Amino acid sequence: MKKSTINNLEILRHSTSHVLAAAVLEMFPEARFAIGPAIENGFYYDFDLPRTLIPEDLEILEGKMKEIIKVNHPFERAEISAKEALKKFEEANQPYKVELIKEIEKDPDYKLPITIYKSGSFVDLCSGPHLDSTGEIKADAVKLTKISGAYWRGDEKNKMLQRIYGVAFETKKELDEYIRMMEEAEKRDHRKLGKELDLFCFSDLVGPGLPLFTPKGTIIIDELKKEVEGICRKYGFEKVSAPSLAKQELFEISGHAKKFGDELFHVTSEKKHDFVLKPVQCPHQTQIYASKTRSYRDLPIRYMESDKQYRAEKTGEVGGLSRVYAITVEDGHSFCRVDQVKDEIKNMVNIIKDLYSSIGLWGNHWISLSVRDYSHPEKYIGESKDWDTCEKMLQEISDEMGLNAQRREGEAALYGPKLDFMFKDATGREIQIPTVQIDFATPKRFGLEYINEKGEKVPPVMVHRAILGSYERFLVLLIENFAGAFPLWLSPVQAVIIPVSEKFNSYAKNIHSQLLEKDIRVSISDESESLGKRIREAEKQKIPYMIVVGEKEEKDGSVAVRTRGQKEQETLKIDEFIKKIIEKIKNKS
Repeated sequence: MKKSTINNLEILRHSTSHVLAAAVLEMFPEARFAIGPAIENGFYYDFDLPRTLIPEDLEILEGKMKEIIKVNHPFERAEISAKEALKKFEEANQPYKVELIKEIEKDPDYKLPITIYKSGSFVDLCSGPHLDSTGEIKADAVKLTKISGAYWRGDEKNKMLQRIYGVAFETKKELDEYIRMMEEAEKRDHRKLGKELDLFCFSDLVGPGLPLFTPKGTIIIDELKKEVEGICRKYGFEKVSAPSLAKQELFEISGHAKKFGDELFHVTSEKKHDFVLKPVQCPHQTQIYASKTRSYRDLPIRYMESDKQYRAEKTGEVGGLSRVYAITVEDGHSFCRVDQVKDEIKNMVNIIKDLYSSIGLWGNHWISLSVRDYSHPEKYIGESKDWDTCEKMLQEISDEMGLNAQRREGEAALYGPKLDFMFKDATGREIQIPTVQIDFATPKRFGLEYINEKGEKVPPVMVHRAILGSYERFLVLLIENFAGAFPLWLSPVQAVIIPVSEKFNSYAKNIHSQLLEKDIRVSISDESESLGKRIREAEKQKIPYMIVVGEKEEKDGSVAVRTRGQKEQETLKIDEFIKKIIEKIKNKS
């Protein structure tokens, strides 16, 4: 999608949502309408309908939409008073619109009169803008994609409505490309592949949003931890550990209690314990810093920690590994002097570059310089002059390192501006994982100090960084980017030994022992299945190397090696293969 066409596309998609609503009205004259905004790639509209929709209804509605587009109804804008609007939508028996109008009347920031749009016989409460007419929509570039449930206003206490999603583009070619990408995304879906590759599971007894990682999934997470911690140690980070519980006062001081509100998990006992499960790790790490007197000579002090954080997401928003209650976050903080901040951030950017280069993802990204919403300073903590300093520093770092960071207002953290690294997966979807954030406010709120060269007590600056973000979301990116065919160094099983018959099981076990001694993750496929079936299963499990052994290999002390994705076999002496695979693991080939 071209950047210059985003506004036009939003208008196109919002206009298409009105055409969908008009089509629904034709099919269900008693339909009650909620809201229908444009979203990324498309639109949706929420309805209160007399019956539950079925997938076949989408095709019928698409047909009605094409007819409305063909008639070429103009989108007619009108301004009316709130009183007129209430009367109009009350007479039309549209209670959701009536509720919105009453809210608009009470909103001091909303400038009356109210705007409505009419296309054909359909009239909607809407601020617009819209296309000139329905005929400007390309009928062959529109598709309804799915039906789901959605609570009115996103509140579980309200009625469940039916949401119809659709996509709309300027040309059929763009729609076809989008459909192709979605088909590819379905094949790569982490929920599907996670089950097929036996990486993680869920249990009703444990609870939704609480993933359980199998031995194979745990191997991937452990390898990622070793890699990121190894890189961070080279830059002076030391590992710390803190409990999952804390008094709520800790998060009230940091500002997170207010920020997360009802997303906090409270833990109590009959012994009158009252704790909160940590939604973030930084407040705990401030207390490690505060545990003794610090001198300017001690700084920077750098901590890193990979641990669980807990957030009570809405039940309907939890799914797969993308949104969970228990998040394993790779987190780090540097406590430093103001004159050290830029070097600390540059180090953190280099850590991100090192790690993502090792996984083959560096270069397929852009960087956001996320700053304040200047019109709503009350959303943030800290002093305005500190924010000015931080934002200036990040801009200088972007310029000096050639990051070409794009300024985004209103996307800063609670306590300071940040650099967010945005990556694209193999299907073109964007995901934000690494982040670096400057924080003048938190150390002051906790009374953190160090003794400067003049013997004065002054607050340090806190620089937050997350290289992997959460392991859960990072695993989603890896699974879907590599379609489950992980790089050799990350693969849960790096090689599988397949004896052609039971006669060669002993030789297979001998090779198995040699590989295990070299810390190569290896398994034996010696089940009583045909050779072809065992090879197909190894391919399905996306194992990097298949080692087939039979009479010739046993006689020669060799192995027949097939590399993932290749049909040709290579015959090597055992020592040669071990040397080759160790080298590839070491180099992260």
